Amino acid sequence: MKKILIIAYHFPPQSGSSGGLRSLKFSRYLPENGWLPVVLTAQPRAYERTDSSQLAEIPAQVEVIRAWGLDTRRHLSLRGRYIKWMALPDRWMTWALGAIPSGLLAIYRKRIDVLFTTYPVASAVLIGLILHRLTGKPWVVDFRDSMTEDDYPRDPSVHRVYRYLERQAVRYGARLIFTARSTLQMYLDRYPGLSPSKCLVIPNGFDEEDISELQLDTPTGEAQDRVVRLLHSGLVYPDERDPIPFFRSLARLKQDGRIGETNLSVDLRACGFEDRYREVVQSLGLEGIVHFLPPIPYRESLRDAAEADALLLLQAANCDHQIPAKAYEYLRLGKPILALTTHSGDTAALLTEVGGATLADLVDQEDICRTLPNFLEAVRYHHHPLPDQDRVSRFRRRFQTQQLAQSLVEIAPSGAR
Repeated sequence: MKKILIIAYHFPPQSGSSGGLRSLKFSRYLPENGWLPVVLTAQPRAYERTDSSQLAEIPAQVEVIRAWGLDTRRHLSLRGRYIKWMALPDRWMTWALGAIPSGLLAIYRKRIDVLFTTYPVASAVLIGLILHRLTGKPWVVDFRDSMTEDDYPRDPSVHRVYRYLERQAVRYGARLIFTARSTLQMYLDRYPGLSPSKCLVIPNGFDEEDISELQLDTPTGEAQDRVVRLLHSGLVYPDERDPIPFFRSLARLKQDGRIGETNLSVDLRACGFEDRYREVVQSLGLEGIVHFLPPIPYRESLRDAAEADALLLLQAANCDHQIPAKAYEYLRLGKPILALTTHSGDTAALLTEVGGATLADLVDQEDICRTLPNFLEAVRYHHHPLPDQDRVSRFRRRFQTQQLAQSLVEIAPSGAR
């Protein structure tokens, strides 16, 4: 088999990022498509959260190199302060110091054919760029979402470094991979010299093996008096997924007597900003309705979602060209989805195509107040539409890995290595 060096900061036992799942599943299914991965990642000390439950999913034939690296904010700061250049391009820049020599050694000893880096950790892109320039190996850049926007990153110096790395990736990358078509179009518009043939869309998805063991029975019958459990699983970013308009809508509906703790439970599992949002919830008198739940291992989180009555998705207008990775797992679980997002973005387009979702604008309290009671009634009486599983099936991780493997064949050098 040909060999690919996957350079990914997010990889088990790192926990809390969908990027780890993408890297893990590629490494799991590439061998059955003729490619043997060698994974170059960080030592576990660099991670804020770890979970060893997914280590067993790494195939035995896949070697994992855990290079030295630290988190500047946690390991190199004094009373929370650190020199700015020590976190450029990001807090894990020291990982490059360990990963570049480790990567070089692996490329020559393992006879690597192709380099693959995956964002959103910019240091991974830096590592891939340097290894490509030193070795000439074809470089695949998995951007996933856009690396830069007009107003992201907000810090001007960080934005300059990110944009530089992005330009180098567009220039030297043999393939650029995105998770949404509008992100691809954004890059084609931003870089007029970029050839569409060099680009590929591989969405996020779900692994059927993770889902198949769960009970996904469709409930039937009426249950008017029960509490409807609406679950959001994963991070709730203040800028990209701000739930405060949703909380205020809940407060209005509660005041009007249309919802209460006897008929609705909104559970935020591992939202990541609990202290900030807990204050808002308490100020609005929603403690009996909105609950903050701790992180749990990935498989358990899927089971938790499968047992909920409905699933909550949040996505702001500044992420119209992105689709939350959890959306694909939500769709496969076959539950009603309340999507608080714009009607014009890629998330709305996906949900409209596949079905099973009710949409309301994340920042429009009037829209949420109009939409939520009808959604809850449809869920309570089990007549809310569900996702079309025939359409959902094309987002299987195994199928997506086949797409990746085909693109690797097109760029891999032929003949002896």
